[in-house]
Amino acid sequence: MDLADESVMHEVLRLAKKGRGRVSPNPMVGAVLVRDGQVIARGYHRRFGEHHAEVDAIGRAAGEVKGSSLYVNLEPCSHHGKQPPCTEQIVAAGIKVVVVGGEDPNPLVNGRGLSYLRQKGVQVRTGVLEAECKKVNAGFYKFMQQGLPYITLKIAQTIDGMISGADGNSKWISSSQSRKFTHKLRSENDAILAGIGTVLSDDPGLNVRLVRGRNPRRIVLDSRLRIPLEVTLLNDDNAHETIVATSEAAPAGKAEEIRARGAQVWRLPSCKTGGVQLKALCRKLAEVNVTSLLIEGGSQVFSAFLRSRLVDRLEIFVAPKILGDGLRALPGLNIAGLHDSLQLLDFRTRRVGPDVLLSGILGEAT
Repeated sequence: MDLADESVMHEVLRLAKKGRGRVSPNPMVGAVLVRDGQVIARGYHRRFGEHHAEVDAIGRAAGEVKGSSLYVNLEPCSHHGKQPPCTEQIVAAGIKVVVVGGEDPNPLVNGRGLSYLRQKGVQVRTGVLEAECKKVNAGFYKFMQQGLPYITLKIAQTIDGMISGADGNSKWISSSQSRKFTHKLRSENDAILAGIGTVLSDDPGLNVRLVRGRNPRRIVLDSRLRIPLEVTLLNDDNAHETIVATSEAAPAGKAEEIRARGAQVWRLPSCKTGGVQLKALCRKLAEVNVTSLLIEGGSQVFSAFLRSRLVDRLEIFVAPKILGDGLRALPGLNIAGLHDSLQLLDFRTRRVGPDVLLSGILGEAT
């Protein structure tokens, strides 16, 4: 692998990330055009439905595109969707070399784009910073390969692992800086989920207010339809973006009253305890193009998703506070000991105001 290729691909990935929270269910893609050792254009997929990164870069070229080299983190598409195939436009532009990070896991592409380019005489180099390229689009890979959204579990807790005090009060454990960071996470995910306990105690809006960005769909996990008709989620301007996930045994009359507010009610299979089958919910979300899901509460929901091994990433804000008594963040995980503990990979820490943010990918139990 040429070190120059790696250097350009780092720039490609920087560009790709600028589309975070705007391009789903498409992947984040950046593109750089190089001719005679000089960058002549940079582009990225800016918003779902708009030009793909390759076409964006071609359209911004400051100089002759013919004979140039194109760097892109994901295999160019070869099928007709909202945009025509990028492969055809690459060939039409006379680009002679395409350097790719990784193959597209979409079954409609998955190597076909690279094959088409080679058939048309374009030189193709693959595997440049492949691991980093896959990491940027981890959610897209999971969505395409497993038919499930990429799930991030976000917790705000004290040093001793409490998410609320003995009096049930949780406002505010984390700092204003952490809350702003949480709103950024919301804007980057297709949907946000909270259990009925959180809705009953906090009446949250589950929207984006503290940063610029889109509002995610709101999912309420409520197997018995206990949600009051007066809650914010059923009465604000985004009520049509609220989905109440319930069991098949939930009362039909209450479901119709919720729908009358503009929200959706999904009746899903029940698990042994009577709650909603979480994997069935996740598959249903993927069917409506939810590629990423942020889980914000409460403790029973956190633990249920972890027990089901559906969580991909954890973002845990630890405030410099001690409660002693209160509601634990992760009760009932049924972990026998250290040999059965859940492991965080790619583990990182950072300061967010007075808090510490612990981030990591959930690995297999050891």
